[in-house]
Amino acid sequence: MKTKISGQKIKIRKATQKDKKWIKEFIAENWGSEKIVAHRRVFYPHNLPGFVAYRGKKILGLTTYHIRNSNLEIVTMNATIQGKGIGTALLRATEVTAHRLKCKKIWLITTNDNVDALRFYQQKGFNIVAIRRNALKFSRKLKPEIPLIGNYGISIRDEIELEKFIK
Repeated sequence: MKTKISGQKIKIRKATQKDKKWIKEFIAENWGSEKIVAHRRVFYPHNLPGFVAYRGKKILGLTTYHIRNSNLEIVTMNATIQGKGIGTALLRATEVTAHRLKCKKIWLITTNDNVDALRFYQQKGFNIVAIRRNALKFSRKLKPEIPLIGNYGISIRDEIELEKFIK
């Protein structure tokens, strides 16, 4: 899969075993730890399937996912440059995979401070289906590295679940 950023093509490929080391480092750098906590579960993205966005040897983004009960959960989604189509390309690859695997829906958890993600996913057809008030109190027991204050100076308290059904 290819898309363009400022006239230059980027490519999307499946993450492989060879990517595990840098994925572990990338997640730790972007998420404060190599582990992700959502809905009272711990995930290690370097052990999950996913997609890598790149141009030449430069990594531009990463998404990882988990499939359970015919539903694909996006565990992580990162673009190194915002607003250039990297996230959209990664999401498209994820949606194609969900469709191919006959998943019923794609869903994810984000936090109340992540207004950029909330905007992005809603623009892509996702709906907010649940808000778990004060869920981060428990998440911090599993991952103490989660900060108290997040994006835009907002206290990180709640998990927000979004979903999109596969057509």
